[in-house]
Amino acid sequence: MPASTTTALRDPRRAIDEATSSAFSRQQVFVSFSGGRDSSAVLALAVEFARRNGRPDPVPVILRYPGHDDADETDWQKMVLRHLGLSNEIVHERRTPQTYLDAEVKSSLRERGLLWPAALHLDHVVFQTARGGMLLTGEGGDEVLGARRITPITLLVRERRRPSLALIQWALQSLEPRWLVRRRILRELIGTPLAGWVGSDTLRDMATERASLRAPLHWGNETRMIIDGIVPEVLTHNLAVLCGDFDIEARHPLLDEGFLHAWAESGGRWGFAGRTDAMRRLFSDLLPEPILSRSTKAHFGSSRWGEAERDFALNWDGSGLPADIDPERIRAHWLSEHPSGTSALALHAAWLHSEGLSEQGGPR
Repeated sequence: MPASTTTALRDPRRAIDEATSSAFSRQQVFVSFSGGRDSSAVLALAVEFARRNGRPDPVPVILRYPGHDDADETDWQKMVLRHLGLSNEIVHERRTPQTYLDAEVKSSLRERGLLWPAALHLDHVVFQTARGGMLLTGEGGDEVLGARRITPITLLVRERRRPSLALIQWALQSLEPRWLVRRRILRELIGTPLAGWVGSDTLRDMATERASLRAPLHWGNETRMIIDGIVPEVLTHNLAVLCGDFDIEARHPLLDEGFLHAWAESGGRWGFAGRTDAMRRLFSDLLPEPILSRSTKAHFGSSRWGEAERDFALNWDGSGLPADIDPERIRAHWLSEHPSGTSALALHAAWLHSEGLSEQGGPR
């Protein structure tokens, strides 16, 4: 997450403009564009900079999944492209199943080993399209622009929202002592698919660790924690590994360190009134209101599990996974009607082991 300047800019919009402008160091700029709020904002920022500075428009790279309604973002994509006056998009329609163990993914696993998130192995067509250029993404939007621990209290105290039962419960959760946080997290974990294949001791350890990482009750300080967060660090590192194979430079403006400092400073103790409020404050001059206030997201789970994954699960010998994962229970999950993407990393680890490959790729 490179800083856009050596010192944080006080105006967050100016900071994210600066982060976006750094992408134009290469002749051709591509934007990985899904139609969601984050990639729409990054595309709009890039278009505004290009036109203000006489540069060629950035090229939106779009993946579409005909036949998978949960993943269909076509109408949202067209709305943004029409609003920005763009007609140079490159659209890849994935008409054949694109799954966690298709031929493309297996090739990537052999070469690179495990990557988190596992879906990174499915994005080769984006990298092939952007080869030799600059790739902008909207990674980090959920973490950076989403709610904070203090948000429900902000809504009640500063925004004077009507105190519904759900809002009061959310506010009380944010004030729980750590032992109660741990108990609640454990209860939540027990209700997730993860509980179907890991042991109770592992779930308790996970709950303890998550409770120990509880964010401060200060919007700006919690925002600053993202800068050194393990999730953005691993994600951006793995994206850089993939981009390097295609001579691509990547930029993630929403994770830019200069922007994050400016955004934290701007929000202060109380922050903002949620995701839509954040989008309006930053991008109301660039995007239409339906995009700024959108509450839906695409889901790709149904498009990523198919016969290859089922066949592997049926014939797998149960080896290659950590001792705290029950082989038969995770096999049953992979064979269920709706497997969770959470289990895809374990699927890849088991497949690599079955092929005599290490978790880093190549022979064990």
